[in-house]
Amino acid sequence: MDIDAAFAPAAAAVFDGRIPGATLGVVCANGDRWVRHAGLAARVPEEEALTLDHWFDLASVSKVIATTTMVLTLADQGRLDLDAPLTTAIPDLRQYDVAGAAERRLTFRDCLAHRTFLPAVEPIYTYGDDPARLRAFVLQREWRQGPPVYSDINFLYLGIAIERITGRPLGDWPLGEGLSYGPPPGPAVATEFDPWRGRVMKGEVHDENCWAMGGQTGHAGLFGTVDGVLGFARRLMAGEIGSPAMREAIRTPQYEHRTCGWEVRFPGWSGGQSCSADTIGHTGFTGTGLWIDWEREIAWTLLTNRVHPSRHFNSGIFDLRPATGDSVIAAWDSREEKQS
Repeated sequence: MDIDAAFAPAAAAVFDGRIPGATLGVVCANGDRWVRHAGLAARVPEEEALTLDHWFDLASVSKVIATTTMVLTLADQGRLDLDAPLTTAIPDLRQYDVAGAAERRLTFRDCLAHRTFLPAVEPIYTYGDDPARLRAFVLQREWRQGPPVYSDINFLYLGIAIERITGRPLGDWPLGEGLSYGPPPGPAVATEFDPWRGRVMKGEVHDENCWAMGGQTGHAGLFGTVDGVLGFARRLMAGEIGSPAMREAIRTPQYEHRTCGWEVRFPGWSGGQSCSADTIGHTGFTGTGLWIDWEREIAWTLLTNRVHPSRHFNSGIFDLRPATGDSVIAAWDSREEKQS
């Protein structure tokens, strides 16, 4: 396929200075892949050219590559029931209000599909940086209730449940080459200058809550190279990860446009409108994303450091992602037409 045409929107964003650097990778189920990159891994404190060996902070893409896969694998193994309450793995959840706490009625599936009342995000790191104490805080806090929203708290719960079931930290899960909880074993892309930590984040997790909780949580913390992310997508498409039930769960809407962990295509979503209806995807705050078109049997990842050196800048990422998705599909369909 014409990867240069597919990469054109990202290349323009780098050239115009809206994002420091970008890498686009496309892979199909048989393993064929195409990759392009441009720009900088860091602007400050000194410039560093982006390479294909650089590790990106995947931010919330951690939710689908790691946490969702872990939960559904444990379900495959019969070690948890998606429709059982979280208390089957975390009996001490809101343990001082066993009869009345709404949190105790939440199921694994509820949290995967973000169909809970939990808030989107909370500055948990402002309560300290002792990982064990903050986990206890998350479990015992009575969260303010509201309509269902995309919530980090859902996945904080799921990460703690995985730790309880396996007796191991999330980083012990075999994720595959090119994927790792931080610090990554290679050159890292810089993210934000964090006024709380007083430095540019590079090789340490950008998300403040994840960092304060030890760097390995259900909602963030995973780093990956472009090859690592593409490798995961290829294995998933090829049926090398999980069961048919897992693949059905991540492709079937559970609540509005959300499946177990992922999103499906909907008007205005991050993957563009040219992909098939049988497409799933997820984005990360740092400027990352992964999308899989099951009908075409291709996946693409756009990895950027759009928050470097600050999130408080209009990087254009919310236009760049769908434009890239549409460009990838156009390049792929053109290739298919020429081969037919």
